[in-house]
Amino acid sequence: MADDADPEARTELQSVLARAMGGEEAAIADLADRMAGPLEFGTAGLRGPVRAGSNGMNLAVVIRTTAGVAAWLDRHGHAGATVVVGRDARYGSAAFAAAAADVLTAAGFDVRVLPRPLPTPVLAFAAPHLEAAAAIQITASHNPPADNGYKLYDETGIQIVPPADGEIEAAIAAAPAAVSVPRAQGATVLGEDLVRTYLSRVSALPRGPERGLRIAATALHGVGAEVLRAALHEAGFTDVHLVAQQSEPDPDFPTVSFPNPEEPGAADLLLALAAEVRADLAIALDPDADRCALGVAGPGGSWRMLRGDEAGVLLGEHILSTVDRAVVPDPLVATTIVSSSMLADIATAHGSRFAQTLTGFKWLSRAGEGLVFAYEEALGLCVNPGFVRDKDGIAAAVLSCDLAATLKARGETLLDALDTLAVQHGVHLTDQISLRVTDLGRIDRLMADLRGNPPAELAGRPVTSEDLLPEADVLRLSGTGARVVIRPSGTEPKLKAYLEVTEPVADETGLAPARRHANERLTTLRAEVHALFGMGG
Repeated sequence: MADDADPEARTELQSVLARAMGGEEAAIADLADRMAGPLEFGTAGLRGPVRAGSNGMNLAVVIRTTAGVAAWLDRHGHAGATVVVGRDARYGSAAFAAAAADVLTAAGFDVRVLPRPLPTPVLAFAAPHLEAAAAIQITASHNPPADNGYKLYDETGIQIVPPADGEIEAAIAAAPAAVSVPRAQGATVLGEDLVRTYLSRVSALPRGPERGLRIAATALHGVGAEVLRAALHEAGFTDVHLVAQQSEPDPDFPTVSFPNPEEPGAADLLLALAAEVRADLAIALDPDADRCALGVAGPGGSWRMLRGDEAGVLLGEHILSTVDRAVVPDPLVATTIVSSSMLADIATAHGSRFAQTLTGFKWLSRAGEGLVFAYEEALGLCVNPGFVRDKDGIAAAVLSCDLAATLKARGETLLDALDTLAVQHGVHLTDQISLRVTDLGRIDRLMADLRGNPPAELAGRPVTSEDLLPEADVLRLSGTGARVVIRPSGTEPKLKAYLEVTEPVADETGLAPARRHANERLTTLRAEVHALFGMGG
């Protein structure tokens, strides 16, 4: 408390401490959790609840973290270099971004601050565009309202990877108390020309001339609505309808339980609007607009959201079938070990290279030279690695509209395109199971049990187990036509399992029975993984 630079945080901790000393069990547990240890860099940097204490997002943590980042940059020869700072509109974001900028300014860096709360892809674009040594985005992406976070990009415009994260954690540990870290104002606030430059690059992404498309879209109370509308309009898609209740940034996220397009119910207002306006395509961004989910109408008119793998293979096919080989003679596409295996088959069909990486865009973005597309099943899509080397929900939305408009002009839909891919490459069905816990030790125990006694059979077929330790805390179970990948989440207190079943398709007449058989096998596989997790049916 004495070392905290924020008087409000000191008062908050004093209150919890007083109640704990009075014997209040909830306060004792709360205090222990707040002081359990420093936040660590996970899949996407720091992320945690906004609260006082070392195990939370607060000014003291941000100040000492940024002091560590500054020391790390100095150590790697970037003293005095440009660093870009951006933020979303969550609780604490403005103060955290200002504190980070002030620490870096005092440390002698040329600090450039984004002009307002903006999507993370704009920050990821700004880093290489401004030849920055690093960039920091204050955001918790799609986490619950109570959380905030700190994403760090290096000079390549890609999120950091080992050993940088360990080096930065060591520098943070060596930093002085927050109250003693020098801070100084004087950062340069960037103008709107940066946003306009980003938009001009995004608007050039469409590969076809068709623009006849009606679009329903939502920003889920995040910072993406204005930039999304501007990007679509500049690209020529002007028939856009936004979910009004979710278009303005609101840190309470009042209309959704979790502001994540993957969560059940999160896209209900979007799909209702899409049906009401008779849209051709529905688009949901997550709150910091680096993820993009697509919604489509089925044959009966009922709307549903596509899975991340469905959107991924559609855009992968679209990009590989239109890539300019004179510009990129040997294109590469990439996805992660937990995503659908269909992208590999698509790449082979186009005579292109394919790479598979560990989970997280910090790995996908480093998949190799000639990268033209990368995706992860959790709605992360990079369709523009030439100027944003990270997932970009705005750019993905624009290119998805290009694909949907092209198909519409031929009398087809995204679902028709998925059928075509299934006939060509077989049915690939994926699913995800998440076990949310309050006791993180339960995840460790389950992973240890599964490693010690992995199943020999899943969905009626033999499987072999592969432990990816020490490279990654991942267990992969594979067999003919079935795969399960189990890993702890890098951003939430969850144990996740990623399921895939595949079924060959002889021709168009065999598609329906192949889908039925694959669905039956996936249902069985899902039940068996629930049992492995101790979740019942």
